[in-house]
Amino acid sequence: MVILIPKFLWKTSSAEWRTIMILQLIFSLYLSVLGSYSFLFDEMNTECMISLAESVPENLTYPAGSPSHLTTYDGIMSLIGNAKHTIEIASFYWSLQAKDVYNSSSSWQGENIFKKLIDAGKNRKITIKIVQNKPNPRFPNTDTKILSKEASAIVRNLDVPKLMHAGILHTKMWLVDRKHFYVGSNNLDWRSFTQIKEMGAIVTKCSSLAQDMGKLFDVYWYLSKTEKLPSVWPNSYSTHFNKTNPLNVNFNGTNYNTYLSSSPPPFCANGRTGDIDAILDVIHSAKKFIHIAVMDYAPALIYTYPKKFWPVIDNALRTVSFNKGVEVFMMCSLWKHTKPSVYNYLTSLAALNGTGRARIQVKFFHVPSFTPEQDKIPFARVNHDKYMVTDTDAYIGTSNWSGDYFTSTGGLGIIVRPTNTKKPNLRQQLEDVFQRDWNSKYSHPVKRR
Repeated sequence: MVILIPKFLWKTSSAEWRTIMILQLIFSLYLSVLGSYSFLFDEMNTECMISLAESVPENLTYPAGSPSHLTTYDGIMSLIGNAKHTIEIASFYWSLQAKDVYNSSSSWQGENIFKKLIDAGKNRKITIKIVQNKPNPRFPNTDTKILSKEASAIVRNLDVPKLMHAGILHTKMWLVDRKHFYVGSNNLDWRSFTQIKEMGAIVTKCSSLAQDMGKLFDVYWYLSKTEKLPSVWPNSYSTHFNKTNPLNVNFNGTNYNTYLSSSPPPFCANGRTGDIDAILDVIHSAKKFIHIAVMDYAPALIYTYPKKFWPVIDNALRTVSFNKGVEVFMMCSLWKHTKPSVYNYLTSLAALNGTGRARIQVKFFHVPSFTPEQDKIPFARVNHDKYMVTDTDAYIGTSNWSGDYFTSTGGLGIIVRPTNTKKPNLRQQLEDVFQRDWNSKYSHPVKRR
């Protein structure tokens, strides 16, 4: 904005009046800017709600008094039930019904979510919009065909390899009325509610952050109908909130700085922090410790041929531990499909322990099968978490930690930093969950095979 003062008025005025005119103009400019961005101030003064949402596999138990949070099932059912206008979902694949995977009595939570979605679209007339990874023989996404037919859901497929020459849409996002949302590791799969360990966050009554999540959904919606990536993203997809300018918001009575990150970089409109940049910022901001819980870890591009070394995260962890003495605790999943190379990557990381100031520990988390039926369920009984918590930040994402997920695969993350650490906060809650798992009977030191 440019403000012009008539030359004759400026020349004929005294120094005192000139000062008054300048102050009046500055105040007018301030009111103008305040009016243009009033929605930001309104949201900052609104108490948003945030909660961890966790799926704990059947029969996986902890000692009495251990941290326990909202179940992902209850959180998603609540989001659907409270929808008034729209439900927007970005997903990797769909298998909410038992018949999609394996006939198990433990599919009931996924079945209920599926029925509630159909009811929302069919009887409550909620607009349902879905962007999913392009179906293939392994993931036919039969559920979304039913939702399209019975609940009038608008379903689009995102062909990531067409745009990126590699990758998938690995995002797990629910967005309701652009006021409430879920983001985390939970797939649209009944196993993710009762047979797989998951971690996510549910944010409610928070238009400022939910509308920013809406821009990420809009990116997917746009990309599902285009043949190529835009050379420049239109301003409507841009964001004001990122690692250098986070949104200050009140969650549950506590102030936080927060923002949403996205991958791969070409999916990031102007202002959006890339997912890998968010992870690196959280790592380098840590002063005392870093706790990481991920299903897979590899300092490489493992879905390319030939595989390529990609030590971006690995180097950051080694650097902060060696140079700053930050304690690093890495916990990965041990299950039927753990890649042999994970042992090498983790023991290599732990080998730095004790050199310089480095303090690094690594463990596997194993979700056992307690019944013959559980053992027969395909691709189940695994810790599927994808989060990191430090002494300053909490990060919850949708990606495994190998390079492919940050260079060519669609994914999201939420970063929260409480500004008042003396009040109860989500960062502390996530740290408590990590400590519960790290010290549980399901966690074991990594030993080279």
